[in-house]
Amino acid sequence: MQIRILGAESLGVRGLSCVVEVGDRRIVIDPGLALGYQRHGLLPHPTQVAIGEQVRRKILAELKDATDVVMSHFHGDHIPLPNANPYQLKAQQAAPLCRTAQFWIKGPQGLSDNMLRRREPLGKVLGRSLPNVEGQGDGLLAFSLPVPHGRPHTKLGTVMMTRIKDEDTVFVHASDIQLLNGEAVSLILDWQPDIVLVGGPPLYLPWLSSKHREMAWKNARQLARHVDTLILDHHLLRCEEGISWLHRLSPETGHRVICAADFMGCPRRLLEAQREQLYEEMPVPDGWHEAYARGDVDTLRYRDYAAGRHPRDKRTDSAFGASGVEKRGGIEVAKSRESFSEERG
Repeated sequence: MQIRILGAESLGVRGLSCVVEVGDRRIVIDPGLALGYQRHGLLPHPTQVAIGEQVRRKILAELKDATDVVMSHFHGDHIPLPNANPYQLKAQQAAPLCRTAQFWIKGPQGLSDNMLRRREPLGKVLGRSLPNVEGQGDGLLAFSLPVPHGRPHTKLGTVMMTRIKDEDTVFVHASDIQLLNGEAVSLILDWQPDIVLVGGPPLYLPWLSSKHREMAWKNARQLARHVDTLILDHHLLRCEEGISWLHRLSPETGHRVICAADFMGCPRRLLEAQREQLYEEMPVPDGWHEAYARGDVDTLRYRDYAAGRHPRDKRTDSAFGASGVEKRGGIEVAKSRESFSEERG
């Protein structure tokens, strides 16, 4: 079994997309991504946008050769969207690439109103029926019945988990359970996995009480004690506090607890958590996001930064003046002051 994680918060985008190769099967799970539309009053930094472009290309390349496509639920960071914003994956791009793939899709049970409104239009754009496979499988693949998206009985609804089992390995993709429901964790353990990729709790959200934090910690610890490799990412790493979870869980449980970037051998890029810092280190021209949406600008000048080659290094001459205004070719570029409302899901 070969597992490649394509997009997650530690890889610079919102999402939990991956591809699993077993024999002649190539299974793409949750082929979508997003960039938190607004964080700290700021739109995605162009560095994030550049990383998002890279992840979109990876997802599309994997869809081209996919034998199976799994969608755990219908939030915009997990599926291609018919009405995608400039930072998401367009269903119109994905549709011609997965004409022959078998679809394994979460059913309508427990979907929020927002997700229900997306299910039918997505099927129309993809030109395929979207079968409800909850509780079903084919031997290699198995799917859970609906489990809560985070806390039970909220407007976020439910998601579907995936198990992939070959002769040697059991892999579980647990999407947005956020470790806030003991029954979902028990189901994962019943599957006896070797590797679990799971979305951790949203520590960055103010409504997450100390009680919920403790519940999520206990569930994470229980998983880590019974799973050889636990990959914790997604909501957990929308803030840097989530990294401390990884560092505390591994020695406490004696098993490998890592993020998606660690699993893939890549640098950790918690870009959403670092958005304010990105704007300070590399100011954004006013109107850049509107121009990008129109196709009038690209991310070329931000790609070195996205690759980890930072133009600002305190040990050398900075590319930025003390005022925080970038000066290149005699042009001064001021920090963007745009403000947009949050887009949910």
